[in-house]
Amino acid sequence: MNLLVQLGEITAETWKTVGLVAAIFAAIAIILVVAILVVGKVFKVDVDQKVTKILENLAGANCGGCGCSGCSGFAQKLACGESTLSACKVTSPENKAEIAKLLGVEVENEEPTVAVVKCNGGKEHSFNAFEYTGDLTCAAKNTLLGGDKICKTACLGCGDCKEVCPENAIEVKGELSKVNPDLCISCGACMASCPKNIIERIPASAPVYVACSSKCKGKEVNAACKVGCIACGICAKVCPHGAITMQDNLPVFDYKKCTGCLTCVEKCPRKIILKRF
Repeated sequence: MNLLVQLGEITAETWKTVGLVAAIFAAIAIILVVAILVVGKVFKVDVDQKVTKILENLAGANCGGCGCSGCSGFAQKLACGESTLSACKVTSPENKAEIAKLLGVEVENEEPTVAVVKCNGGKEHSFNAFEYTGDLTCAAKNTLLGGDKICKTACLGCGDCKEVCPENAIEVKGELSKVNPDLCISCGACMASCPKNIIERIPASAPVYVACSSKCKGKEVNAACKVGCIACGICAKVCPHGAITMQDNLPVFDYKKCTGCLTCVEKCPRKIILKRF
């Protein structure tokens, strides 16, 4: 009997201890939750206000060229310091200056740019390695041996870039994409969608561009395309202003030196230096 009484007393004491510990943990949990809610609310209001003001100054194109799904996502990244204004090519310099003031950062002077497709092959000039019969997207083609073109830097011509362009600035003809410079806002959406990475930005004032991305030598290029650059270097030799250098078997322009004399366009035996206007 005494043993049972003692066991009962021990059990009662144990439950009291358990209850006390549980109460302490519950109190701590409540305090933490309240603290998190208070802190979260304070900072949330601050961030939301900043995001709203940033959004008011962004172009609102929702093009995705910055790598975000839209301007709202980009504004949130800017507010949190996870991105920079240079990632957006659409917002005007004036509005970027306003956003920079909100963020307390400096804005770099950026020259306006446009996108160009660095390929001039297409169905007419480039050769196929095999007949493709799958899903007609560049992304799908590229998963099969890098696409059906012998040249592995050729435009695949399915128009993935055209589909994502918010300004309808891209036209696809003869399995070759072309950008209309008058409509292009240089958002970068087409660049992100191209599995070949052959869409690049050049200065909006640039009079010419190189419509080829192959770094192969002449013999390999000839076997893949009728108009690919064969790295002859004639353009660099005849340029009266020294605006062209050969790098990785391709001409590279220094647009600060280029005057638009078009000597390179006239002398290129493959006609892959194209007038932009």
